[in-house]
Amino acid sequence: MKYLILIYSNPQSRAAWDKLTEQQQRQFGQDHYDLSDRLRASGELVVSEGLPGPETGKGVSIRNGEVVVTDGPFAEAKEYLAGFYLVEADSIDQVIAHAATLPDAHNDGIEVRPVWDASLLNDL
Repeated sequence: MKYLILIYSNPQSRAAWDKLTEQQQRQFGQDHYDLSDRLRASGELVVSEGLPGPETGKGVSIRNGEVVVTDGPFAEAKEYLAGFYLVEADSIDQVIAHAATLPDAHNDGIEVRPVWDASLLNDL
């Protein structure tokens, strides 16, 4: 089964990042590289990417038959998706254990969610 490890950020966590020493910031990044290496070695990693802030995104909707594109951020909430790991694992507990090794778990927390298996739609 595939699972997403979703990493969130917000202005408070960005401010906390800015207060870290250069060495602490390097270690933070290294912790992410280390998890990627472990997941790659075990065959669990599908893909992992960091995302720029929401101000770089675009909202897309259809209104009265017209495509409407808006600039980010999209919601009143200050929290935004900052990165993700897509992994393939036997259980959600296994993925939770991986997520708990990330430094982000000490700040805003991390969300682990199963990914819908779209191939099941072919059976409908």
